[in-house]
Amino acid sequence: MSVAAAIPSAGYEDIAQKVRAGVRLDAAEGLRLFQCRDIHLLGALANEMSLRKNGNNATFILNRYINYSNLCILNCQFCAFAKRKGDPQAFEYTVPQMVEMARQTLALGITELHIVGGLHPSLPFAHYLEMLRELRKLGPELHLKCFTAVEIRHLSWKARMSVGETLLALREAGLGSLTGGGAEIFDPQVREQLCRGKESAEEWSEIHRTWHRLGGRSTCTMLYGHIESLEHRVDHLLRLRALQDETRGFTGFVALPYMPENNQLQGLREPTGYDSLRTIAVSRLLLDNFDHITAYWIGLGLPLAQIALGYGADDLHGTIIEEKIFHMAGTAAPQLQQKEDLVRAITEAGRTPWQRDSHYQRLHPCAR
Repeated sequence: MSVAAAIPSAGYEDIAQKVRAGVRLDAAEGLRLFQCRDIHLLGALANEMSLRKNGNNATFILNRYINYSNLCILNCQFCAFAKRKGDPQAFEYTVPQMVEMARQTLALGITELHIVGGLHPSLPFAHYLEMLRELRKLGPELHLKCFTAVEIRHLSWKARMSVGETLLALREAGLGSLTGGGAEIFDPQVREQLCRGKESAEEWSEIHRTWHRLGGRSTCTMLYGHIESLEHRVDHLLRLRALQDETRGFTGFVALPYMPENNQLQGLREPTGYDSLRTIAVSRLLLDNFDHITAYWIGLGLPLAQIALGYGADDLHGTIIEEKIFHMAGTAAPQLQQKEDLVRAITEAGRTPWQRDSHYQRLHPCAR
């Protein structure tokens, strides 16, 4: 008997049977799961799917975040990161500064640089090519995971090239994979209130579709816990699932909890632990064509991310070292996690810890 089968499932027997049989859930069933008050049932079902896909393993990556600048031409209502020139919190790193930041952390064994920023008003496209080329010189083993879809659209405009041509030029300079940020919630009415002026859901998807067709891989995200409804979450997840059916280019999914400080949205709070766990669990159950679900400790905090390993997540992201976007929005999580902390968290959750690469491939187990 499975773990999930041992959990009372009154009212959800049909969904539980479909999950155990590997049958795809539809939108109505996804909404029912989000409305379910039995967090133990959700966790058991999601954990069963996670174990079926990944065994008793959980992963992390040794990586470093570099937010190269928060200068941005957009004014997303939820964002605490973006600033205008002259703002005392505005910053911008030069390419030599970024190279030195990366070099300092190579001694820690990092295998990935995760690089995103605002839509800078004046940096030319050549600057981004130089950034990638110089960072790539640090070593062929260093993977450059860079830019959100809206950054790619912005760079395409700067380069006066198509999105495909822009991506090819960036790949030639050293781009390894795309980040999943900027998806937020796909519903157009929510986007109008949350991030007016940002790329549409269709534009976000088309950029990832183009990258996947070029042979590239990327992650994807959902920002939850703000003004969206549960129906909007289901719609978002099913759009990601449909795109994954089409391209098979997503390596993993990351649910990002909304952080409420220092933005234009008023009267909102960050999601509760209950909401975060059910969101991760339902995401695992709906995204049946995704191999990996990440519990993002920067937004959740490591203790809750550790618990999420029993609610459908199989990855704790990475060491990160320096993160600005969530911290400027009010997260109380630390700036970094040591490898030993991630190994301990995974081990205490009853999983076998593995260091992974940027495509979620397990490299080697890590004994505590």
